[in-house]
Amino acid sequence: MTTERILDGRLKIRHLVLVTTIAEHGSIIRAAENLHVTQPVVTRGLHEVEEILDVPLFDRTSRGVSPTIYGDSFISDARAVLARLRHSERQLTQLSNAELGTVTVGTHLAGSNLLLPRAIAALKAERPNLTVVVREATPDALHAALLAGDIDMTVGRLTSTSNGSRVSVEHMYMEPIRLVARRGHAAHELDSPALADLLDYPWILPVDQTALRAELEESFTQEGLDLPADRVECTSLLTLRHLLVSTDVIAALPLLIAEEDDQLEILPTPLRGIRRNVGVTLAADQPLTPAATALLEQLRTEAAQLHESFR
Repeated sequence: MTTERILDGRLKIRHLVLVTTIAEHGSIIRAAENLHVTQPVVTRGLHEVEEILDVPLFDRTSRGVSPTIYGDSFISDARAVLARLRHSERQLTQLSNAELGTVTVGTHLAGSNLLLPRAIAALKAERPNLTVVVREATPDALHAALLAGDIDMTVGRLTSTSNGSRVSVEHMYMEPIRLVARRGHAAHELDSPALADLLDYPWILPVDQTALRAELEESFTQEGLDLPADRVECTSLLTLRHLLVSTDVIAALPLLIAEEDDQLEILPTPLRGIRRNVGVTLAADQPLTPAATALLEQLRTEAAQLHESFR
C-alpha cells in the first residue's frame, strides 16, 4: 500500500464513516442499522476500503467483527480525520451566524450537579438561540467522545487519569464530600458519630475502581474498620437518591448535592478531607468553537461563585 493509493481519489469520507461505525458496533448488521443502509451496502463498502488499502481491517467471527492490527491503526486515524471535519463543520456554522451554534458537553455522576446547570442557564439567558447538548456517560466513554470530536468538553471530577498529552484540564474548585442520610434518620440523633458508630446501618458505596470508592476505603482503613457488610454499590444518582430518601442507607455525596436536597441531611462524621476536584477537560488539539468558548466562560464565572461558598 502506498500514499498514492490512499490519495488517488477512491477513498471517500463515507468509507471512513463506515469503518469507524463498524468498529464502534462490532457488527456489520448493527453498523448497517446505525447508518440506515442495508447489510450488503456495508459489506460492499468494507470490501472497497480493504481493496484500496490492500490489508484486512477486520476479522470476521461468529459474534461479529473485531479490528486487525491494520484496522486498529486505520480506525484511529479515520476517527481523527472525522473529528477534524466535524470541527470544521461546526466552525463554518458558527462563522455564518454568530448568534447560532451548538455546544456539546459531557458529564457524569461525579460531575457537576450545580455548576453545569447554572452555567447553561446563564448562557441561554444571553444567547437563547444557542443549543446546548448535554451527554451523560461514564468517564472513559466521555474521554473517547472528546478525542473523537463528538463533544466539546467534559465537566466533572478531575482525577489523575484526566491528564494526558491529548487533553488539557482546567481546575475550577474543590468540593467537600460529606456523609448524608434522610431527614429523620436515627443516625442524626447520635452525638458526633464516628465511622464506627455508623457501621450497623446499610450503606451505598460507589462501585469498585472509582476514585471516591478508593478514598472511602482509605478512610475506613485509617479507622481500622472494614467496609460496611450491608451495602449497595451504585453510580446512578437517581437510584442512589431514591434509596437515600426511602430507606435507612447512608451515602457519601458531594456537599452541593446534599445541601440542595431538602429531604437529605448531612452527618457530622468527618471523612478526613475527602474532596472532589471539579473542572473541565478539553481536547488539546481541537480549538474551541465560539459557542464552546462562551459556555467555558460561564463555567468559570459560576465556578468562582461556588468556590467562594466553600470558604
